[in-house]
Amino acid sequence: MDIQLSANALVDTKANLLTLPVFEEDLSKKGGTEALAALDGALGKALLTAAAQEGFKGKANQKFVMHTLGKLSTARVLLVGLGAREKFRTEALRVAAGTAAKEALRSGGGTLAVCAPLAAAAEEEVRAIVEGLGLGAYRFDKWRSKKDGAKAISKAIVCTPGIKRNARLDRASSLGKAVASATSFARDLVNEPAISLTPTALAQTAQRYLKGTGLQVTVHDREKIEALKMGMFLGVAQGSAEPPRLIEVRYVPKGAAAAKSKPLALVGKAITFDSGGLSLKPADAMVDMKTDMAGSAAVFAAMHVIATEVQPRFPVHAFVGTCENMPSGTSYRPGDVLTSRIGKTVEVTNTDAEGRLVLGDVLSYACESKPRGVIDLATLTGACIVALGNYTVGTFGRDEELVGAVLDAARAAGEDFWRLPLVPEVKDVLKSDIADMKNAGVRWGGAISAAHFLEEFVGETPWVHLDIAGPSTSDKDRGYVSKGGTGVGVRTLVELVRRLDGQG
Repeated sequence: MDIQLSANALVDTKANLLTLPVFEEDLSKKGGTEALAALDGALGKALLTAAAQEGFKGKANQKFVMHTLGKLSTARVLLVGLGAREKFRTEALRVAAGTAAKEALRSGGGTLAVCAPLAAAAEEEVRAIVEGLGLGAYRFDKWRSKKDGAKAISKAIVCTPGIKRNARLDRASSLGKAVASATSFARDLVNEPAISLTPTALAQTAQRYLKGTGLQVTVHDREKIEALKMGMFLGVAQGSAEPPRLIEVRYVPKGAAAAKSKPLALVGKAITFDSGGLSLKPADAMVDMKTDMAGSAAVFAAMHVIATEVQPRFPVHAFVGTCENMPSGTSYRPGDVLTSRIGKTVEVTNTDAEGRLVLGDVLSYACESKPRGVIDLATLTGACIVALGNYTVGTFGRDEELVGAVLDAARAAGEDFWRLPLVPEVKDVLKSDIADMKNAGVRWGGAISAAHFLEEFVGETPWVHLDIAGPSTSDKDRGYVSKGGTGVGVRTLVELVRRLDGQG
């Protein structure tokens, strides 16, 4: 989809669908905006009357569609509610733009125009709208025999009346396009069936996607993983006929001093299919387990934007250990003891607590480069969904500065993160009678005990664990989110790197 900026007023823009986001106050007698008044006037004062009759009040996520009946050079006008002006956040524009894109697809595609109610933070608002448009137009139809390409949005116009196009707005638009495109790539990976996205295929896809970005991509095979003594990773992988892969992606900035500065490390969980192993999941819980690699999808996507758009003055390294967790005659068993890369031994009490085993070895490997901080993203526990629901990322860590930076970046990016405590007493459930620790404890506080497990493998490195089990997928369309993979975490990682580099 081609996205363009235009300083023209909405009523002067030719499109198949004209969209105007409005605040609640804009519909009151004392409120209103020049754009709304112009649109209402062009439609013979019928727009506001019809909207009121249909109960449209400009509340957040409300929408109202009206046919123009030939009074404008467009078939339809869409009003999208932003809620109360005093509660406005840029995220509302991202949602409104996504809603507009979905409505445009529903009504036949073509050209879509959105009027941006810009304020002092014009660049942030333009970026949010561009991201919302790109994400709202997302569809995963690779496996459909009949594709409805006729309904695609050919062009989207972001109208910025009163503000001429300038380098800052162009830069914001470019970043928004890159983030939306990368997030769509992450969604594609999460939506892809496990039969075609094996560990080998994931590594190959990452290599193709990151080619030409300047990133250094290295893929290690089982022999190398064995040489690295990643016993926990290999234990999980040994039940599958598909071989494991360890993927390293490195962004190195220009300049000797910058290249030698401490890197930021990103680690993504990548179990391309999780049956639960011998601790087999119920059939209905296994259907969506192709999505257990959503953390890696977000990391690969973010690295693309970091290398091509952000280009920070410090290195950024990414590490992904990928395999399947399958039941077979060669599977690891409950009661087995695995030896990690750092020599710590782990008694396996549940083979369905496999992600933390792979992550533990990969985290310790990532920390050997002495990074300024390490952040892992993982669809790790159902317990986190029980605690926070399907829309919020559980956030763990002890380093106040890094945790605060991640939470601030998430708020700016419009993603919902919530900090959970590392309660000391919960760690006791990981004590083993025969090894240094167990890989799983009791049901209660499961997200916290899983975080405690991971912390054992980061040493003194500042670390943040993001449990994305809930928001990694969506069971319905909403705003700019489509049913299926969401690409959660991409925007936050990009925003974090921008801010650490002084760009935010």
